[in-house]
Amino acid sequence: MRLLDRYIIWNYIKFFLIITFSFLVLFLTIDFFDRLPRLIRFETNIQNAVIYILLRSPYIFVLTSPIVVLLSGLFLMSSLSKYNESVAIRAAGISIVRTVTPLFILALVYSIFILIFGEFVLPKAEEYRDYIYNVKIKNREKTDIKMRSSIYYLSKDNHLYYIGFFDGYRNLLRTIDITHFDPENGRVIKKITASSASWKEDHWEFEECNIKFFDNGEIVKSEFRQNTQLEEVDVTPVDFIKSAKEPISMNYFELKDYIERLKKIGENYNEQLVELRLKLSFPFANFFIIFFCVPLASSSVRSKGRGLVFVLGIVVCFLYISSLRICQSLGYNGIINPDLAVWTPNVVFGGIGLLFLIKSEI
Repeated sequence: MRLLDRYIIWNYIKFFLIITFSFLVLFLTIDFFDRLPRLIRFETNIQNAVIYILLRSPYIFVLTSPIVVLLSGLFLMSSLSKYNESVAIRAAGISIVRTVTPLFILALVYSIFILIFGEFVLPKAEEYRDYIYNVKIKNREKTDIKMRSSIYYLSKDNHLYYIGFFDGYRNLLRTIDITHFDPENGRVIKKITASSASWKEDHWEFEECNIKFFDNGEIVKSEFRQNTQLEEVDVTPVDFIKSAKEPISMNYFELKDYIERLKKIGENYNEQLVELRLKLSFPFANFFIIFFCVPLASSSVRSKGRGLVFVLGIVVCFLYISSLRICQSLGYNGIINPDLAVWTPNVVFGGIGLLFLIKSEI
């Protein structure tokens, strides 16, 4: 590794560690005072309060990572420009692109690190934080995801389900109502009611089952079966288990599996799908955002000009975060495709950053 590369990397890491620590202290302090009235109201002890606040660190670390990456680069480049080091580097025949290449490599490695960190550390921290707040602080019982009541969902084959109660421990259903309707005119074709159903290895066995067939709103046939299987029902017990976790508390594969269950039982999954795609796209914002520190590296103007570029860089970073949140909202509501929602900010801002990089060499 060249001496210049080591110099660039060491100074960048120095700024990075200082800014990361400062951000953690700042945001944890704000979070503490924001939640202090609630913690006092629930008369929580100091240990639980401290653990609850500190467990927010992984979330803050991931959320602010693009800002930290950009600020570190801006401080580094400002330092190089302030002492005319950037001028000396260019005078030695070293291009701006070559100078900042170590930063691109660091940003890419850091993006992969954030991806792994967000997959293994963040979900566990958020899950345990939720447990501390609800069980230890608010003294609530832990949510039982295997016991549900009043379940409604619409399947892909136009069957409207109502399940009065689901017992996931014994795999039992109570008070079942299944209505099959024609999607073109909304008329009921068949209606099935049963008092209960139990899971037998690979199928549901319904008890006291009434099946009615309709034509133009009138019953044309009615059947009663004491015990029967129904081909219309293709869901399994695990499909009824509603996850008590938020998407942020799930890793990629847990969230993907949860989305598949939501698809199967006909529930809306736009928000979860956007969050799933975001787990892959957001970490790489750290790579694309580093492009915006290049104009400062190529600037030979004094403090006023450097300050302007610095402010513009900060504005760009917050514009990126804002555009990401807007695209998220559009994805949540199904207005745009989830992949488009999470990758558009990266592509747009990455393209702008690339233009800056090309312009710096002209």
